[in-house]
Amino acid sequence: MTRYQRHHWLLAAALAGLAGFVDAIGFLETGGFFTAFMSGNSTRMAVGAVGDGSAAEIAAAMIATFVAGVTLGAALGNRCDARRRLPITVFLVAALLATAAGLAMAGFTVAAIGCTLLAMGAENTAFQREGQVSIGLTYMTGTLVKLGQALARVHVREHRGEWLPYLLLWAGLVTGALLGALAFRHWGLNALWVSAGLGLALAGVAALPRFAME
Repeated sequence: MTRYQRHHWLLAAALAGLAGFVDAIGFLETGGFFTAFMSGNSTRMAVGAVGDGSAAEIAAAMIATFVAGVTLGAALGNRCDARRRLPITVFLVAALLATAAGLAMAGFTVAAIGCTLLAMGAENTAFQREGQVSIGLTYMTGTLVKLGQALARVHVREHRGEWLPYLLLWAGLVTGALLGALAFRHWGLNALWVSAGLGLALAGVAALPRFAME
């Protein structure tokens, strides 16, 4: 993240917040599976393979759907020039979340969760450099590792502020998850409409000239 400008840090933190919001809703709706954090689902798949085959199957299906979302986001992004990739990818995320909310209202809960998985996979392709994802928006283990590494260099003047963007990214996801849990308590899966609206707003922000990527 240190290769990006500060307004990109804030947008990335907001997108991480969106991921946390959606993940919390999915976690509560599915009884402990994740829609944005595939490391958790991978562990559940492995543990389930030993003692709970149905849980393993659910986790495996969710992982596959998430990867399909990554593929979809990357394929769309590869068709865009670098300056338009970010807003178009975030708009795709918003559209998928709106579809998920509509499916939930119609009673198609499994399909709704599937669309959230596609959205979260696609979201991770928003920030790319040289064809590779440069900011992971839905998983924080690597971010926390980089935060710790940056804190170890805080005494060196030229590295003094390197910890801040990683802290912002982590705080964004945690804050989003907290708000998602509260929203789910009041509105259930209808809270996905909030995430769709937020995604659309962030797509509008990403389309501003200052957020254009080189």
